[in-house]
Amino acid sequence: MQNEMNIERSREGQQAQTLRIRPRWHMTVLHAVYYLIMLVFLVFYMLPFWGTVMTSFKTNSEVMTSTPIMPPSEWTLEGYASAMEELGQPLGISLIITLFGATGSVFLGSVCAYALSKWKFRMNNVFFIALVAATYLPYQAILIPLLQTINALDLYDNVWGLVLVHSVFGMPMCTVMMRGYYADVPDALIRQAMIDGNGMWRIYRKIVVPNTKIATITVFVFQCTSIWNEMLFALVLGGYDSKPATIALNELAGTMAAEFNVQMAGSLILALPVLILYIFMGKYLISGQMSGAVTAS
Repeated sequence: MQNEMNIERSREGQQAQTLRIRPRWHMTVLHAVYYLIMLVFLVFYMLPFWGTVMTSFKTNSEVMTSTPIMPPSEWTLEGYASAMEELGQPLGISLIITLFGATGSVFLGSVCAYALSKWKFRMNNVFFIALVAATYLPYQAILIPLLQTINALDLYDNVWGLVLVHSVFGMPMCTVMMRGYYADVPDALIRQAMIDGNGMWRIYRKIVVPNTKIATITVFVFQCTSIWNEMLFALVLGGYDSKPATIALNELAGTMAAEFNVQMAGSLILALPVLILYIFMGKYLISGQMSGAVTAS
């Protein structure tokens, strides 16, 4: 009984000491400082975006006589109409390249990650190290042989040539990202499926893929963002018939005079699909990142 009373007094003493060290007003001031710092960073971060939006709704003459962050005196969609005239077809091409390129790279990466994580074979680790090294390979180093290969396949200035390139060059990164998720699938499930007479591909389709949907969606969104914003391959391997939206947006800069309202409107139009993708897939991305954090711990 005496020991319990001593322990209780010790706890009360520690709480009183904590209150003396950190009074309530101290925490309130500290929180206010934190919020003020975050507000400053938020304004600093969002100011360019605000300027882009305001400029996109101005006429070209008003752009030249006002600052970017000032709201337009007369709101107009002139910039968006002009931008869509130039970006209409390239946006469709970018959509095709992004969807098929991301699907191809995720499928190839998924198969490689499945083989590397669940089916041990000779030179397994060497092959994985080579894939990791490929993710750090600068694209500029292989542009000439890549261009020669695409020409030999008669895929230059062809949408499907860019789809092929993005599928192949996105595969190493997808493999590296998905291998960790596939390694978490219990080996007991794989062994039980093999005992039941299931083959390698049936196990992949019926067990591995259904149990790693969040990982697949996370990698797919990552690839869509990367391919949608890519410009180097499109500039070197594409032409007028396969010009994606990133190249068309760059051409809006003009040669004699810049129409900043059209450029800002085009930038927002190009960013809109990715924004929509993150809005609808955000919960899956957060789940995938948290799953990776738990695995890493």
